[in-house]
Amino acid sequence: MRALGLMSGTSMDGIDAALLETDGATQTMPLAARSIAYDDATRAAIRTAMADPHDAATVAAVAAMLTDRHGEAVAGLLAMAGLAPADVDVIGFHGQTILHDPARGVTCQIGDGARLARATGCRVVNDFRSADMAAGGEGAPFAPVFHAALAHGLALTKAGPLCMLNIGGVANVTWIGGTGGLDGGGIFDRLLAFDTGPGGALLDDWVNDRTGAAYDADGALAAAGVVDAAALAQLLDHPYFARPAPKSLDRNDFDPAPVSGLSVADGAATLLAFTVESIALARDRLPAAPRRWLVTGGGRHNGALMAALAARLGAPVEAVEAVGWDGDALEAQAFAYLAVRRLRGLPASGPTTTGAGAPVVGGVICEPA
Repeated sequence: MRALGLMSGTSMDGIDAALLETDGATQTMPLAARSIAYDDATRAAIRTAMADPHDAATVAAVAAMLTDRHGEAVAGLLAMAGLAPADVDVIGFHGQTILHDPARGVTCQIGDGARLARATGCRVVNDFRSADMAAGGEGAPFAPVFHAALAHGLALTKAGPLCMLNIGGVANVTWIGGTGGLDGGGIFDRLLAFDTGPGGALLDDWVNDRTGAAYDADGALAAAGVVDAAALAQLLDHPYFARPAPKSLDRNDFDPAPVSGLSVADGAATLLAFTVESIALARDRLPAAPRRWLVTGGGRHNGALMAALAARLGAPVEAVEAVGWDGDALEAQAFAYLAVRRLRGLPASGPTTTGAGAPVVGGVICEPA
């Protein structure tokens, strides 16, 4: 099938849209992709919805606005690819997470699948996470089965375990321990996935609050600072790190108060070290040491972060472009893939990726008519 995936992540930087030909199992052929940056007003609206996710009127207004922006992203990508809506079998629409609280069994990704289906004229699959949480899962992360399909396509796990590391606002890891079919629930016997801790969210917010910049470009500010060991120890003294995997986080689960008294550069250095050390803690929970780390998400553009990870993890750390993948499109491609899995009745999550009691087929189908 030809599927189009849409992703707006916890970094709130914009919409990634990607076209993929896939069978929802082992076949994945990227066709085209583009990213649409959010303007300041859109980011501010998302932050307002995050600040009070129970304000129904505000959330509904933001959801409608974001849905329409996603519709524009679909139209733009189809025009770029020279395709019509009828050329697409399904759209996988993640939406924007404004609340994730698995301890209370709550997750909320705003975006109106039916509205998007009407606007685009395409079948849409959205609300991927609710079924997983109803089955006792964390509702995140949701890309691991796609990661396994990509690794399968390049036979990347034949020489030993591989780790996919996604560094967005939150960071998460997919450990892939072998090869095999992806049609059934047996895939979860070879996977372990979980959120490792903060990705770029704390550092982005720190830099934005103190300099007005959206993020620390290439980690230059962090590289100019000195890590405060006491503040880092306080940050790492969080009960999340003692929890067994699978597990997941909300963007705002960590309090940056320990760095509040530091200089801008030293705070940036300490928050970057927090991301690195939390990933190192995650490595120590994996079933076997990975022979290679492939990094996707915006964090792979941060040279200081990538260098620190390479020094800390004891195995090669490379951006996914090293194996020919597009790290800016990967999550959008994942939701295109998951939409096809939904149409085929194949599980998107399971015991070793989200902690669900059994493999779960997730997603709600919205027809355009």
